[in-house]
Amino acid sequence: MEFLLATSIGFVTACGLYLMLRGRSFTVVLGLSLLGYAVNVFIFAMGRLWQSAPPILSQGPVFADPLPQALVLTAIVIGFATTGFVIELALRSRADNGSDHVDATETDGAAR
Repeated sequence: MEFLLATSIGFVTACGLYLMLRGRSFTVVLGLSLLGYAVNVFIFAMGRLWQSAPPILSQGPVFADPLPQALVLTAIVIGFATTGFVIELALRSRADNGSDHVDATETDGAAR
C-alpha cells in the first residue's frame, strides 16, 4: 500500500511538473494545482492513519497527531485562493497580449 501511495504521489507530481513546463497559461495553472494536490497528499500521508485514537492528548498512550490535518486544511484554502489569483493573472495577460502563451509569443510561427 505504501508503494502504491508513493507511486501515485510521484505520478501526480510528474504530471504537474510536465503541465507547468508547457507554454500555455491554462496548463501552467493546472500544473500548479496538481502539484499542490500532490504536496497535500504527501503531507497528509506523513501523519499516518490512526484508528480509534483521539486527536488530542488523553489518558491513553496512543493519540493521533492533528498537525498534518491542520496543515493540509490550511494548504487547501491557500491553494484555492492562489489558484483564483493565478487564473485572474492569466486572463489579464490574455486580454493585454492577445495570446495565452506564457511569454506572449506564438511558438509555431503563426501570425496574430
